[in-house]
Amino acid sequence: MASTHSPAHLPGSAAGTQLLEPWPVYGAGPGGPADEAAPQATETNRHRMPRQTRGTAPLLGVTAVAATLGATGFASATPAAAPAVEAPDEAPVALSADPGLALAARIQQQADSQRTAAEETARLQAAKEAEAKRAAQQQEAKRAAEEAEKAKLAALNLPVRDYNLSAHYGQSASYWAHLHTGLDFAADTGTPVYAVGQGTITSAGWAGSYGYRIVETLPDGTEIWYCHLSSIIKGSGKVVPGQQLGKVGATGNVTGPHLHLEVRPGGGAPVDPETWFEQRGITP
Repeated sequence: MASTHSPAHLPGSAAGTQLLEPWPVYGAGPGGPADEAAPQATETNRHRMPRQTRGTAPLLGVTAVAATLGATGFASATPAAAPAVEAPDEAPVALSADPGLALAARIQQQADSQRTAAEETARLQAAKEAEAKRAAQQQEAKRAAEEAEKAKLAALNLPVRDYNLSAHYGQSASYWAHLHTGLDFAADTGTPVYAVGQGTITSAGWAGSYGYRIVETLPDGTEIWYCHLSSIIKGSGKVVPGQQLGKVGATGNVTGPHLHLEVRPGGGAPVDPETWFEQRGITP
């Protein structure tokens, strides 16, 4: 078989490749055994890959490929550096850089401050008014309580609550040396006897024909005598209207248990107790 390789592929050609050399013939001559083997060797060599010659051409090719990959593939495989961010041509304008906006901001801030100050002032004023109102209410309540206490202290009470009037002022009888000097409240022995008004106990004890007696002096100096008592409960100190002083009895010059009450303005001569009570809105 004839070779299909062109002469361009012969050794020393520009392509740098050559066919494998035929099998070596040792001592063969025309018509010898080597001639018979030569075609077979040639046929076998025809199917072998061409062998690269050792030289610089392949290295140059690899170098070129590497350079190409370095410029393309390798370069693209390597992460690219982040591009530098360029500042925009026109930077945002700050509010302070705009005189109009800055003025508006200052005006708004001033308005907010004024509104806050006004609200705080109103709150303080409201709290002050509420405090003043509360103080006024407390003062009024205190004054009312004081007035009520004064009225209570100024009020007069009848000395006995369950009684019958058995003798009046100015009456005469054989068992009285003079005219009757008081008002008699007949009641059972032991019946409570109460203070007629606010005052001070200035005397308490045995008083002869008056039996056991308590003398109370009112703020205006009027003396109230509680006579014929069976017992004395409050013998000294200050008393208030309605406070129990003693108990009804029949001690001294009496015909039965009763309270003999006398009223002596300024500690002087007695006056009609019934009239004295009526002048103060109390009817015995």
